[in-house]
Amino acid sequence: MLKHRGFPSRLTGTDYQFTLRRANKGGATPLKARERFADRKPADRRADAAFLNAILENFGDAPFERGNLDAGRLNWLFGREIVAAEEPFDPESYEALLKADLKVIQRSFPEVLDRFEIIDDPEDGPEDGEDWA
Repeated sequence: MLKHRGFPSRLTGTDYQFTLRRANKGGATPLKARERFADRKPADRRADAAFLNAILENFGDAPFERGNLDAGRLNWLFGREIVAAEEPFDPESYEALLKADLKVIQRSFPEVLDRFEIIDDPEDGPEDGEDWA
């Protein structure tokens, strides 16, 4: 199991866990999308935003290995803000590749992306007849 050095282990001042200390002897907890209801506690939403912020600071929108990231926290975001980055995807593997979906993060957690400078994809360049300058 890859340990992500420099990744926060939890949300400061809380028990909301972001990483694991060691691999589970029975195998990795499967990743599955959990439904988020509108009546979630503000503290839960802050934990999700802080976790996404840490994901973006450490990996950006590039694929990253699940490693020691907490499945419980990932499951709240999986299938929406965090998606599989490989086919076939093994939800029970510590080596599974994931990536952040910036478009969904923009809709769900716009305050997270406000902290980052987003550079448009050059392949989405100017329309015909437009200048780059």
